[in-house]
Amino acid sequence: MNWMPVNTEFAALLPMAMFIVVSSITPGPNNVMLAASGANFGYQRSVPHMLGISVGGAVMLLLVGAGLGQLFEQMPQLYVLLQWVGAVYLLWLAWKIAHSGRIQLAQARPKPLNFLQAAAFQWVNPKAWILSVGVIAAYTNPGNYWASLLLGAVTMLVVNYPCISVWTLFGAIIGGWLQSPRALQFFNWAMAGLLLLSLWPLLAGLR
Repeated sequence: MNWMPVNTEFAALLPMAMFIVVSSITPGPNNVMLAASGANFGYQRSVPHMLGISVGGAVMLLLVGAGLGQLFEQMPQLYVLLQWVGAVYLLWLAWKIAHSGRIQLAQARPKPLNFLQAAAFQWVNPKAWILSVGVIAAYTNPGNYWASLLLGAVTMLVVNYPCISVWTLFGAIIGGWLQSPRALQFFNWAMAGLLLLSLWPLLAGLR
């Protein structure tokens, strides 16, 4: 009898993993930035960026599940402020991506996002919020909440990384073909445009 809650949680593991796969591998701010990072810096230099997304997303899921979401319900103005910060930050990232292909001095060469920057970005990424809330709402077990929440965070950590790696590999392959500075700059402008398009859900929520 004591194993029933655990069995229930593991029965939901495959559907939850599929939900995380679909949410992680479809286009969004993280994946657009990873494609640009792969093209400009290669796969290996983008690993801290990817780890920051996966670990940051898992930590975010845990904290939201632990009650941070209730804080935003009680103080909606705090959430609105976070949305505005997210919008400004995404605009800055789009500008940074658009200009990362320009020839610069060696001491001013651009760098990929580091682990902490990528992890912090999840808090202003609308898609990360949708993923966290979706996992908590659909796949946690009220009868054994904390164990199911931890299982969701671990699944997020394990499943997310290989999914987002696809976009970094895609960018790295494309980057190998973009030998001329003009072609690379065109690709960066295209990625910046896609990142701006991903702002639409966030801007729609601010109206």
